[in-house]
Amino acid sequence: MRHFFPSKAAKLLRLLSKAGYARGLRYGVAATIEHEDVMRALTPGTLVDVGANKGQFSLLARTLHPDLLIHAFEPLSAPARRYRRLFSHQQNVHLHPIAAGEASATAEIHVSGRADSSSLLPITDLQDKLFPGTAQASVETVRIERVDDILSEAALADPILVKLDVQGYELAALKGMPKLLARARHVYAEVSFQELYEGQPLAHEIIAWLASRGFRISGAYNPSIAGSGAAIQADLLFSKIDETAPL
Repeated sequence: MRHFFPSKAAKLLRLLSKAGYARGLRYGVAATIEHEDVMRALTPGTLVDVGANKGQFSLLARTLHPDLLIHAFEPLSAPARRYRRLFSHQQNVHLHPIAAGEASATAEIHVSGRADSSSLLPITDLQDKLFPGTAQASVETVRIERVDDILSEAALADPILVKLDVQGYELAALKGMPKLLARARHVYAEVSFQELYEGQPLAHEIIAWLASRGFRISGAYNPSIAGSGAAIQADLLFSKIDETAPL
């Protein structure tokens, strides 16, 4: 497996180079600096962080954009507690301890040995083979809600960036936010080219669905490549087709 990410030592040095990142380390949260290039290129007013885990991406975004309004969604109890501690004294950061989906429901989430690989879909053997240590360790009952229902009354600042990292549940989450997507300027999503979670929509399905709603691919980041050379995952930036709209 080849990852195009910084080494652990290089990442630690970069995390210590900024006060915001360094503060996160005191809470056991390492900002996802592998997404730094895309976040520097954007100027969002609101981040909707779907699959926020313990706040790695929110920390990156808020460090680079200190006035950013954040609405984060994280259903797992342990990462959500850490997210709250990390942002407890910061204004305009709102955590919703639920999963984003297509309809209101209660479901069991498959908790991975690495919490950020947990999913509402069963974890496949291929996932654990490619990313050792990510097999199911337990289950947790969580609440699922449509993002549109949660943010229906929220005042969101433009431009809006929707970030998705929900381990195969991307399409269901997207289908629950049509009103938000009508306003959003960008969607930044982790997509898979292999079935790592049972029944997950693959990259081409996500790309086609977002294209039908006016989004096109405007960037590709952080590919994971198997030893055979096969593409496994990548982070794709989708932007509204309107070329005149500001980033």
